[in-house]
Amino acid sequence: MTQFIILLSIYIVIGSIIVYFVSRKKNQTQEDYFVGSGSIGWVVTALTYAATTYSAFMMVGLVGMSYGTGVGALIFEMAYLVATVLILVFYGRKIWRLGRERGLVSPMEMFSERYGKVTEGLGALVAFIALVPYASVQVIGLALVFGNYGIGFFGGVVIASVIIFAWAFMGGLRGVAITDALQGLFMMAVAIAALYWSGKEFGGFELSTFPNQVWTPLFFINLTLPWCFFALTNPQVVQRLFIIEKESGIRKMIILFAVFGFLYTMIVTYIGFAAKQGSLQGLFPVLADRDMVTVELLGMMGSLLSLPLALSIIFASVSTSNSIILTLSSMVTRDVFRARRSMVVGRLVTTLMTLLIFLFSLTRPNYLVELSVMSSRILLVFVPLYAGLFHWKRGGVCAGVFTLLGGALLAVLSNYFLGAYASVLTFVGVFVLYGLGAVCDGFRNNGKTS
Repeated sequence: MTQFIILLSIYIVIGSIIVYFVSRKKNQTQEDYFVGSGSIGWVVTALTYAATTYSAFMMVGLVGMSYGTGVGALIFEMAYLVATVLILVFYGRKIWRLGRERGLVSPMEMFSERYGKVTEGLGALVAFIALVPYASVQVIGLALVFGNYGIGFFGGVVIASVIIFAWAFMGGLRGVAITDALQGLFMMAVAIAALYWSGKEFGGFELSTFPNQVWTPLFFINLTLPWCFFALTNPQVVQRLFIIEKESGIRKMIILFAVFGFLYTMIVTYIGFAAKQGSLQGLFPVLADRDMVTVELLGMMGSLLSLPLALSIIFASVSTSNSIILTLSSMVTRDVFRARRSMVVGRLVTTLMTLLIFLFSLTRPNYLVELSVMSSRILLVFVPLYAGLFHWKRGGVCAGVFTLLGGALLAVLSNYFLGAYASVLTFVGVFVLYGLGAVCDGFRNNGKTS
């Protein structure tokens, strides 16, 4: 425990120094604080995009899912990666150009001209409802790791929340992006070492078959569908497209992210497959709670590997949580309160966001993967809004309001009452709601012209 505390303290001190020196600009504006004034290079953008995306969900949640459900977990995560890269290829430049033309800071500001200010504000509230649970996944993952070193769950949640808050509050996007880049490289290096140790320790990998008793076609679709639209529906990664300095860097950023994502996904899932092989051979305990697989692995590894691996999980969780808190703060500040100049309001909202995430994390409501997917399912409401923005001429205020309010309600109700069909029902439903809203907009416009 002493070694872990020392290493954790060094991490906090070094990270805080980096955040301070990177972001000590005088008279900082909201553009500086939330999107780094759109002046971040493509390498740092790619790495902060990856670190924001690949969180505790991977090294805790996906390792456990791979252990518990087999190769379907790998196919599930690869489907996400392929879909994300395709979305970035088709929409990355369009979103970047829109951001530059209009001077956008909050992702919801993209919708205001087409769908109205009401839709912009509602979008921020829906994102808030979905992303607070998702951010709590990161804090919960950290607390579970801390438990392996004698720190209780409550203490782990407190420590995680303080780190996340301090860096987001002090550094804003620029400080977070630089620390993300360094953390992303560290995450990859340690994951490679952990994979080598796991394969050697347990003598191979057990992948199981696909489909199997868990990965039925319906379960796969239900889990994967919302994840495939992550790059459009999750505001914290959409906002990352505002920060890149030059349009010419977008293609290089996508390639670097794709390489990182492929390697990290393969490594993380195969660690879970190795642990499963260990269970079959009696070398690793049989675990019912799959979120505890990584924790058990940490307990078996020597400190030279377990401590850096635990630190890499902290890196991933902190980077994702920082990004979510800053994005939520930008939306609540600018889209709900309409305070587009005040840095005091921005930092106050950052404080409140962290407090809410801290309180939600204490409930530890579900498995990390399923909780993440539920959040992404709610965020499916944004898919038809992007389709309308870039491809369709019909749809205005009614389309935006119908889709956001009806879609969010549909996602929540279907998750609790029609779990097996929730994603498909939500995905189809939000487009139907958009269509109904577009019809309503047509009647409104005809009434005005007549």
